[in-house]
Amino acid sequence: MKLLFSFLFCSMILCLAAQTPQVLNLANANLRLRWENSGSGWRIKTIAVKKGQTWVNLEQPSGEHTLLYSADKPQTEPDSTFKSITGQKFPEDTYHYQQKIWAESINPVSLNTAGQALHFFAQKGRQIAPNQLRFEQETEQGTLIAEWRFDPKFPNNILLTQTLTIKKDGYYSLATPSLANIGESNLAWASVPGYFHGNYIQPNFALSYAYGHGVPALPVVYRERSASTLAPLVSTKTGLTLALIADPGLCRDPWAKDKNTLHDWNIGLSHKNRRAQLSPTLYYPVLGEPKSLLKAGEAISYTSRYHLGTGDWFQAIKHAAYDVYQLKSALALRQSKQSLTSRIQHMHHYLTDPQTSLWNIEEFQGRKIGAQSYLGGVVGSNKDAMKNSDYGAMWMLANATQDTLLTKNVLPYALNFKFVQQISEPGFFNGSLAGQYYLAKSKKFVEEWGEVVEPIAVTYYTMLDLGNILLFEPNNNELKARLRAGAEWLLKNQKPDGSWAVAYDRKNEAELFKDIKDLRATFYGLVVAYRILKDPRYLVAAQKGADWLLQAAVAKGSYLGVCGDARYAPDFATAQTAQAFLDLFDLTQQAKYKAAAISAAKIYTTSIFTHPIPTTAAKTVNGVERQDWEIAQAGLSFEHGGIFGSSNIHGPIQLCSHAGLFIRMYGITKEPIFADLARAGAWGRDAFVDAKTSVASYYWNAMNRGAGPYPHHAWWQIGWLTDYLMAEAELRSNGQVRFPRGFVTPKVGPHQSYGFAPGTVNGQKAQLIVDENIVKVDHPAIDYLLATTEKKDKVFVILMNNRAQATDFQISIKGAAGKAKQLPALGFEILTITP
Repeated sequence: MKLLFSFLFCSMILCLAAQTPQVLNLANANLRLRWENSGSGWRIKTIAVKKGQTWVNLEQPSGEHTLLYSADKPQTEPDSTFKSITGQKFPEDTYHYQQKIWAESINPVSLNTAGQALHFFAQKGRQIAPNQLRFEQETEQGTLIAEWRFDPKFPNNILLTQTLTIKKDGYYSLATPSLANIGESNLAWASVPGYFHGNYIQPNFALSYAYGHGVPALPVVYRERSASTLAPLVSTKTGLTLALIADPGLCRDPWAKDKNTLHDWNIGLSHKNRRAQLSPTLYYPVLGEPKSLLKAGEAISYTSRYHLGTGDWFQAIKHAAYDVYQLKSALALRQSKQSLTSRIQHMHHYLTDPQTSLWNIEEFQGRKIGAQSYLGGVVGSNKDAMKNSDYGAMWMLANATQDTLLTKNVLPYALNFKFVQQISEPGFFNGSLAGQYYLAKSKKFVEEWGEVVEPIAVTYYTMLDLGNILLFEPNNNELKARLRAGAEWLLKNQKPDGSWAVAYDRKNEAELFKDIKDLRATFYGLVVAYRILKDPRYLVAAQKGADWLLQAAVAKGSYLGVCGDARYAPDFATAQTAQAFLDLFDLTQQAKYKAAAISAAKIYTTSIFTHPIPTTAAKTVNGVERQDWEIAQAGLSFEHGGIFGSSNIHGPIQLCSHAGLFIRMYGITKEPIFADLARAGAWGRDAFVDAKTSVASYYWNAMNRGAGPYPHHAWWQIGWLTDYLMAEAELRSNGQVRFPRGFVTPKVGPHQSYGFAPGTVNGQKAQLIVDENIVKVDHPAIDYLLATTEKKDKVFVILMNNRAQATDFQISIKGAAGKAKQLPALGFEILTITP
């Protein structure tokens, strides 16, 4: 009897053991995950990723859950302060644009210190379907169910759906479980796209958080508003990338229905978990935000996506952009109501009208100087600031149109502006820039934000502007002397390692901003000097500066911006870095510069929004009905991003200066994301274009209010639109249309000038022209460029279909009856006509 009892008892134990498995597996051809039931709950013990013919383990698997809870609403005021690496308060009080946004970025919710953090491993676990697992956990605050499964379309993706049923009233935020905690010694790259990228942990919080110079050591929680792609990620030195991609339905819609909802905060993103371990994490809802206040019996549920790939961070971004945020199908929605060619033509008229363009002529140092009113923020301005923007575009349009309203009424006075903008008095600053802006009432030049002299400003407003003019006026010896003075100043002040200071105090010559490095393409000014003046010293110094920047910036993913009012938060200067290296490669044929250009351009893809997914949903914008895709942020870049950037306040911008560069990058790399992002920014943006002037608004939140306080932006718009169309023509014609490029424009990006020298069309030398009376096209998706042979006996009409569908259209030549034509999607054709 005892033997029988023992046998039955043992059988029962074995049966119970069989019913309560101690191991659960989730496996397919690409991924293997193994959970084990320890005394403290279900832990992930193994994560393996198929790489080629071998399996690579992801270190430190976890599976730990985190629930944030607060009985009361978390405080919104900061309770922490931070200093720069020089020990100064950060940011200084003079940067009042940044004070409010910095304060909200260092409050307890943003710093991830708010509320009570409940960490646990689920106590219950079981398999509910083939390759689908369910884990459950009871806490005092609620019941959590987490279901894991593979995405059948993407075998390197794991979908996790979490549902929390509330037991106790309060504020809640449910984090994604930590799949693995990656050791800092194994860190190859980390990023929250739009905020930072880097390959090392930065101990100084201001440098990492405000500038993205290194990976933040704190587990900060970032908002959607400056996150370009909702996919925090970490890449390891063993060749794996772990990204956590937010479901498209989670993020806030910046224009949900009929008003601006840019500042809503639905999800938080972080490269670290609450324990400050490297583990990409999402938080939903955000603690203290409206959706986080829950009552007993209510529930929250959301799905997130772990991507475990064998590619680098760039492959993960492409996967998120195309496969999750539907970049390709979103691009197919874009339909222009006005061609880009037409916009250039109309802005030509806007800029030749002194009233619409706010053109001013003032007397200064015995010269009549001309510039446009600038009504934005400038220190010392009494609504009297004046500025010119894109000198390359000015001379390009004047040369292409031969319009005397430009050649006689604008260019001479703009040229005089350049002559007096440079400091000519003896001393330390001789040859440098007096300032970007002229204050008409106080009759002085000033910088944007303080009495400073910036080496980057010498590169911009002396070297680039004068260089672009000299391409059109190569015999202007006075300009050459000014260019040489600027080059010598840059040469004199280049540091032994090849770098430059960020700025100097105009009063006492002391170096300023020692807490940040000049991680910008300041060296490019010497590239310009070498190309124009042929002095080999300038090329040697340019390469020295480029080599420093390659190691200090490109290799680390650290960049600096150029907007003084934003304390140089990273911005469109990153794209200029890419073009600067590309131009240096063209001069030297050194492969390292081409590789640096590609690396910087890849980084710049994270300055372009890929969310929310554009749709055809009806919305109302300032009383006008629009479809969602017409006002979508996806495809637009920001002026400056990160914590400090204007993207947090105004959203992205319409100046897609990077578009031409990205088309060139596609030609070099064959990476489709470059071309698709360029086209997404350029096509179908009519909702932001003023109907009267064809000038696009600058910031997204302005919608179609035109130039507003920035009339000079029209020159930049002509510049980038032309550069984009020229790059497309060269790409689509396989080089049959090719024109020499000038230098990049100051400040806003990498677009370049054209028309200073003949190019080739179908093997014949040709000169660019702009003449709106030669050709008429009746479909806004069809853009065209014009060029004439040297003898002017032929005109080439270079047609391009700028949409994702085939297009039927009528074309009229010099008033003749229209001829029906069709171009396929992204089609291209060259017509030859006689004048």
